[in-house]
Amino acid sequence: MTGRFITFEGIDGAGKSTHIDALAERLRQAGHDVICTREPGGTALAEQLREMVLHSPMDALTEALLVFAARRDHVQQVIAPALAQGRTVLCDRFTDASFAYQGAGRGFDVGMLNTLENWVQQGLQPDLTFLFDVSAAVAAERRRAARSPDRFEKLDIEFFGRVRQGYEARLLKAPQRFAKIDAAQPREQVWAQVVAQMEKRGW
Repeated sequence: MTGRFITFEGIDGAGKSTHIDALAERLRQAGHDVICTREPGGTALAEQLREMVLHSPMDALTEALLVFAARRDHVQQVIAPALAQGRTVLCDRFTDASFAYQGAGRGFDVGMLNTLENWVQQGLQPDLTFLFDVSAAVAAERRRAARSPDRFEKLDIEFFGRVRQGYEARLLKAPQRFAKIDAAQPREQVWAQVVAQMEKRGW
């Protein structure tokens, strides 16, 4: 028996994280066994690597290697076992974020990212990816109002514009996997879009 793997993507400030718990509760009420996790992170080792990635200066190659090292431990220790048990996994970011942030944002070699993806995931891909899409300018306003910035959130609006383009490229590469959400709308309307996409799939 295999479970269902749903990921949530978007630039910082898109508002995706606010809907993960709500979807988890909706699925639990429908009888699903749900776990919520995040990347980088999700295991003790991966959370340590997350702190390095978010707060320690490093170049793009080091950044990518640390992110994929965290992902490898996360997949082995949490995601793959949960799916094998028939559970539903909701994950705040996954590999699409690496292609968007390290690839499009940092300008890191996409071929190398493809190699790392193959090594680390061995074919594992989400069943559904919600892409919360919002302009870099709107996301920047939300970040300023919400929290103190980490190393990524301090980057300029041009960086996040490239990240947004990176996400769009991933969507175009695998459109059947993605559900694009207009995240510029009020929270209730964004949630309605999430529910509609789930219902469209009979989930």
